Amino acid sequence: MKKLLLILLCLPMIGFGQCISGDCENGYGKYISKSDIIYKGEWKDGNCHGFGTMSFPSGDKYVGEYKDDKKHGLGTYTYANGDKYVGEYKD
Repeated sequence: MKKLLLILLCLPMIGFGQCISGDCENGYGKYISKSDIIYKGEWKDGNCHGFGTMSFPSGDKYVGEYKDDKKHGLGTYTYANGDKYVGEYKD
């Protein structure tokens, strides 16, 4: 019975991703999504907010500012092939 309860409690984390270290609500933390996208950086109200790094399974990577879970402000997007965009993002 205890094993069943434990499995049922963990299912939501498996389906939606999870905070694997730090504070992914209000602070600094590392989060991995169900599609293996990793965000490491600042959080506010459960959203990426402030400075952070997002790494994608494709090898692409974004390092820069976020606002309300969106790239917003200065940032660098590096593609897996080495191409880069350095500049300003809005929403």
